[in-house]
Amino acid sequence: MNWDQIQGKWTQFKGSARQKWGKLTDDDLDQIAGRRETLVGKIQERYGIMKEEAQKRADEWCAALQDAHTPAHAHEQHAGRR
Repeated sequence: MNWDQIQGKWTQFKGSARQKWGKLTDDDLDQIAGRRETLVGKIQERYGIMKEEAQKRADEWCAALQDAHTPAHAHEQHAGRR
């Protein structure tokens, strides 16, 4: 999953973002619209953390979405190539 995909399918991923960052409001989520930098800024603002930490958390969430939306057989195929 990359940020272009998240932005393109934001309505699908908004619920996951809401679960991950409960302090984000519906208005925040609407403003974010899948844009990484906007998400990072809102996380930073709502949670009072440094930009680097907010970026790390946003990227970890993006990676978790990748894992959640990759079919199990793709993981098995990838593991077999090592």
